Amino acid sequence: MMSFLPPVSALLSSFARVPRGASFALPLLVISICSGCISSGGRIEPVDDPPLVSDTAPAPLLHDAPMAASEAKSEGDSEVPVAVAESEQHEAPPKPGDLPELIVKGRTRDLVIRDLVAEGQAQLRDVQLQYVFTGKDGHEVLRGRPVAFALWSEAQKNWTIAHLEIPRPPVKWKPGRGELPFTVRTPGIEARHVKGTGAERLMFKFSRDGEELKVYGRKFPVFDNTLIKRKRWREAATTARPIVYLPYTPDTLDPRFITGGRDFLLATARGAIDELRDASVPSEAFPGELLADVIPAEVIATLAVIEQTDDEDFLEKGTDAFDEVLSQYGLKREEAYRYSVSSAKALGPMQFTDRRGHGTYSFVVRNCRGAQLDPNFERGSTRLRNAMKAAVCLLDIELSQMNSEIRAAYRAKPDVLGIFPVAAYNGGGRNVAKLYRALNRMGVQLAELRRAGKLPPGSAIVCPCVWREEGSLVQAVSIPRYNSENSGYIEKYQSILSLFD
Repeated sequence: MMSFLPPVSALLSSFARVPRGASFALPLLVISICSGCISSGGRIEPVDDPPLVSDTAPAPLLHDAPMAASEAKSEGDSEVPVAVAESEQHEAPPKPGDLPELIVKGRTRDLVIRDLVAEGQAQLRDVQLQYVFTGKDGHEVLRGRPVAFALWSEAQKNWTIAHLEIPRPPVKWKPGRGELPFTVRTPGIEARHVKGTGAERLMFKFSRDGEELKVYGRKFPVFDNTLIKRKRWREAATTARPIVYLPYTPDTLDPRFITGGRDFLLATARGAIDELRDASVPSEAFPGELLADVIPAEVIATLAVIEQTDDEDFLEKGTDAFDEVLSQYGLKREEAYRYSVSSAKALGPMQFTDRRGHGTYSFVVRNCRGAQLDPNFERGSTRLRNAMKAAVCLLDIELSQMNSEIRAAYRAKPDVLGIFPVAAYNGGGRNVAKLYRALNRMGVQLAELRRAGKLPPGSAIVCPCVWREEGSLVQAVSIPRYNSENSGYIEKYQSILSLFD
C-alpha cells in the first residue's frame, strides 16, 4: 500500500457521465491548460539495473481471465523497438511528495483525471520491476514479463501498486485462442485481463475486497528484440527500458478529451501541411500544384484515428469507438499511440512500416525528399507531426498512380473521394483497383458519390457501403465484397469524416 494522497480523486464520483451526443457541444479544451499539465505519456524512468532474482521453483499458479469480447481482432501487440523507448527525452515525473497541493473547487473532470494520471505516474516513478529466472547451469530462462499498475481506491482514498507477471516475449497467445495467462504477485488484489499484451494496449481491471480499483498508471519494460531472439534473457532484463504509459481505460474517457483530441489532431495535421507548404513540396499526383493544396488536413486527422480503432470495437460500439481514440489524443497528445505496433510491425500513430529499409516509411522518405522527413524510422514514425507529413506524401504518391477519372473526381471533392487514397493507404493500389471495379459493377458514377448519411431504422442495406446522390436523395449502396478489411477501413473513414468538419 502506497502513501495516502488527498487529491481531487473524490470528485470523480460526483461528476455525471455526459452523453456522447452532447460531447461535442462542450467547450473545447484550451491548449494552454494542457501545456502545464503532467500526463502519463510514456515518460521514461532512469535506467537502473532491475533486480534479478533466480528462482528454480515452479512458477506460481496462473490466473486465466476471460478475454474481452471486443478483442476478437488484436492490434498484434508486437514488441516495441527499444529505440522508441530510448527516444524519450522527457523530465522524470515528480515524486509523490513533490506534487503540489491540488485545489479542487471548480475543477472540471478532465483536469481531475489529468491530476490522477500525474499522481499515478509519480507513484510508479521508483517502483522496481522484479525479473524472475528459472533453470540453472547456464540454462536460465526469463519466466515472464513483470508489469506494475498504479491503482486508486475511491473508498480508501489511497494508492496501491499492483505487480503482475504476463508471458515473456515472444508472446504466442492470440485473442480468440484461449485466455491470456498471468500471475498476480500482489496479495489481496484480483485482476481480470481486458485487452492487449504489448506496451500500447495491455490493460487489466482490478478489484480488492469487492471494490473496483481505478487504473491511472502502468509501468512496462521494453526489451531489446535482438537479445530476446538470441535468448540472452539476463542481458535482456538488465537492459530493459521501463516506460510509464497509460493505455486507454474507461476511467479516463471524458468529453473534453474527445473534443480536445479532435482539435489537437486537426491542429497537428495543419501544422504538418504548413511545413510542406513552406518547403514548396510539389505534388506528384497533380503537377504544377503544391502538395499542401492536395491533401486536406481533415483526411490526415481521420487516418490518425482510424489506424488506432480496432475493427471489432467499431463493429460493436460504432462511432463511440472513435471517441475512445480521440480521448487518448486529448489526454496524451503527442505521446498517444507512439507504442502502437501491429502484427505486421507497423509502428506509431500513423502505422508506418520499415521492413529493413523497404517499408512504407522508407519509401516515402526516398520519394518525398522535399518534405525533409526524419530518416530514422523509429523516431520519424512515432513523432506525430512528422508521421503526418509522411502520410500526406504517401497519399499523394498513391493518387499519382490512379487513373485520370479518379484523380479528377478526387480534385473536385477530396473529402468524399478520399475513399480511394484512404483505401490505398490501408491496402495499396491493388485495393483501389478492386474498389473502382466494384463501383463500376454497381453502376455508381464517381460524380454521384456523397458524404455518408445515416441508414434509416430497418433498412435492408448492409454496410460497408458508399453513398450516392439519386435525384434529390442521397442513398446508401452496399459495396460488393472485394476485401473485408479494406472495405471496413473505408466505412470507418466515411463514418468519422464529419467529426472533423
